[in-house]
Amino acid sequence: MKMAFLEPEHEELARRVRAFADEALAPIEHREDDVDELSLQILSRLGEAGLTAHAVPAAYGGAKEKLDVRSICVIRETLAHRMGLADFMFAMQGLGSHPIYLAGTEAQKQTWLPKVARGEAVAAFALTEPEAGSDAAAIACEARREGDHWVVNGRKRFISNASIFHVMTLFARTGEGPRGISAFVVSRDTPGVRIIPQQTICPHPLGEVIFENARLPADALLGEEGRGMRLALGTLDVFRATVGAAALGMAQRAQDEAVAHVKRRRQFGAPLGDLQGVQFLLADNEAELQAARLLVHRAAWTKDQGAERITQEAALAKMVATENAQRVIDRALQLHGGLGVIKG
Repeated sequence: MKMAFLEPEHEELARRVRAFADEALAPIEHREDDVDELSLQILSRLGEAGLTAHAVPAAYGGAKEKLDVRSICVIRETLAHRMGLADFMFAMQGLGSHPIYLAGTEAQKQTWLPKVARGEAVAAFALTEPEAGSDAAAIACEARREGDHWVVNGRKRFISNASIFHVMTLFARTGEGPRGISAFVVSRDTPGVRIIPQQTICPHPLGEVIFENARLPADALLGEEGRGMRLALGTLDVFRATVGAAALGMAQRAQDEAVAHVKRRRQFGAPLGDLQGVQFLLADNEAELQAARLLVHRAAWTKDQGAERITQEAALAKMVATENAQRVIDRALQLHGGLGVIKG
């Protein structure tokens, strides 16, 4: 179905990603390997297919001159429709590396961005802490300057790719208040960095990152000292709308499965889908999917047209898409009856 705000190239990209998902992801969709191993395998396949190149600008090995947010949304929705872990591995390449593109030195960019684009370096984004979640300005992890190094102490929590990252954008306090937060590029081999894996109810390489007198070189600073919060919010501004796209992919999969099920399942001598009450539920799902998709595409389109910030558009898109996805998936589960809670 042709959607507003997208160009023919985005529709072709969606077809290409669907083909990739059928060929490369379908065989491993239900595997229960070690999550770290499976995540790395997925990222390698994404890189070989050229999809991770959409997370980085062309000057550093990316697919387009600048990030095309609509392309990222299309890829995330299509991957999430097939496999949530694949969507996550793709998304983190952009989220974890975008601050380097925005504020990094040429040396920092050349060191990491081409590897991220090829899927050879796993990126991470370390902002959240035990006492600093939505209130990101409450960051307590501290970086203090000692000669030619920054010494970092503190704890980050719920960090995606914690157990497998190669490069991490770290946000730490270097002064007082919201303007006392700076960003740093951290490589996996940094002394004083310890990882504690966190278990989740679905496969996800999540963990706590503990900094114990971790020593970063002076040139690990990303951009100007004290500009970290601005950099974090600018990055989230770009990628927030794509979270809505991922939610859409998962919800669309639930809707597709529900439609197929009610066509097969016979009750009272006829397909379940012939019941008007069932049709009402599917119609509600479709309305909420299409409304959310328009908001997601509008936010992405606005950014692609050159808007400096899309804070409101992205926030609305993420909120509506994730809330609608929750309702769509719940209705789809109910339409499956008892089978909705059976694995597989």
